[in-house]
Amino acid sequence: MEKTVGIIGAGIAGMAAGIRLANKGYEVTIFDGNDYPGGKLTELRLGKYRFDAGPSLFTMPDYVDELFRISKKDPKNHFSYKQLSNTANYFFDDGISLQASANPQLLATELEDKLGEPTANTLAALKHSSFLYDHLADLFIHRSLHDVKTFFNRQAFKAYKVLHKLDLFRTMHAANRQRFAKDKTTQLFNRYATYNGSSPYLTPATMNIIPHLEFGVGAFIPEKGMHQITESLFTLAKESGVEFRFNSPVKKIILKSGKVTGLRVNGQDHPFDNIVSNMDMVATYKRLLPDTKAPARLLNQPKSSSALIFYWGIKKNFKELDLHNIFFSGDYQKEFDHIFSKGDIYADPTVYVNITSKEVIGDAPAGCENWFVMINVPHNSGQDWELLKVRAKEHILTKLSGVLKTDIAKLIEEEAVLDPIRIESKTSSSQGALYGNSSNNRFAAFLRHPNKSRRVKNLYFCGGSVHPGGGIPLCLSSAKIVTSYFPDLH
Repeated sequence: MEKTVGIIGAGIAGMAAGIRLANKGYEVTIFDGNDYPGGKLTELRLGKYRFDAGPSLFTMPDYVDELFRISKKDPKNHFSYKQLSNTANYFFDDGISLQASANPQLLATELEDKLGEPTANTLAALKHSSFLYDHLADLFIHRSLHDVKTFFNRQAFKAYKVLHKLDLFRTMHAANRQRFAKDKTTQLFNRYATYNGSSPYLTPATMNIIPHLEFGVGAFIPEKGMHQITESLFTLAKESGVEFRFNSPVKKIILKSGKVTGLRVNGQDHPFDNIVSNMDMVATYKRLLPDTKAPARLLNQPKSSSALIFYWGIKKNFKELDLHNIFFSGDYQKEFDHIFSKGDIYADPTVYVNITSKEVIGDAPAGCENWFVMINVPHNSGQDWELLKVRAKEHILTKLSGVLKTDIAKLIEEEAVLDPIRIESKTSSSQGALYGNSSNNRFAAFLRHPNKSRRVKNLYFCGGSVHPGGGIPLCLSSAKIVTSYFPDLH
């Protein structure tokens, strides 16, 4: 009986797959080259400050809760979180600021009061986002696009009936520009393209499905910060019988007659009946399957954006800031043109500041804040990142200091930096792209690698570089799709 599974990578998708497979009766071992679990979803400590080092937005918590439920545990006893009343604070260069309520009616009222955007426009946009989710989530998030059964079921036919309403042929920006009366509202809703590392001026308008995750389902924060997701799943996986091997980078997927037989790790061969790669799919083929014909069309797709992150310990409290804060560029289109066309960083970038100490006690000393300061940047294609980091820091400080009317540089007492090169080296993400391939064309969803290999028997893929995409909810969904291919052994 084929019951052993080797998983490459202890990111959240790898751990979720391990939990699910262990609950189906499989013997699971997870290998990771780092000495910690979580992949991008880890933490950083600088002096008296703690930072969530990677993803900072938590939506669709039921994907995490479900892992506890299938393990016969009450998630409330193992993983706690709360819903945010505000999704983010927004700041524009002309002095206008918003406290974007998670309540659609309150958000619409604020956008009308401060931007002049008719309430009906905002409510209609959120209603359309909900409509897209209702008709497309089952197809594009919960199921494999590479399984013919996905397209021949009740949910699929429900979507086919309203194809003309799904906005398949416009860009996100084109749809939002027509929907809203004010440029600032368009910019606010265009921002959701960055949730999968794409440009609103290129990605299809179906991506307007994303606001529903915040306003329809809700935005949340784990009680102890985002790293609590990793800690909780790591503990659950071990309790479920999953074995972890850290400091154990996989060097090769061993094949025989087109079927996996094991993994080569630290000079030793470990036999397995099945392999699940939670490693970036480009790295999987190039490093671990060098003799296997790779799906060149998928590997060569344009990559998503990356990130430049400064972790700053700030010696002050800012009452005008919240957990999530966005300081918008004065020219959004130029910013994305620099990222995706020029491979450069615009001089006036949109700056995201995440401050978990607003919600998590102990993440910063009294009277201080832990700032996770991020801008979207191009993936690594040989740029001079040392020069770009210096320039970007100057631009970020100028922007934040101007809006907040405070010299931010003088308040920084701790600092660390994460750039695309380090993202690639730490997580094996091809070119440091955060979300694998970009979604900058209408067929992008179909140009992601399937969760089950068509070339190699018993080889599977999960994580942000394959279907359905990057970000915590989609990574967890990929693990669920992968394990649906495995029969229950109980």
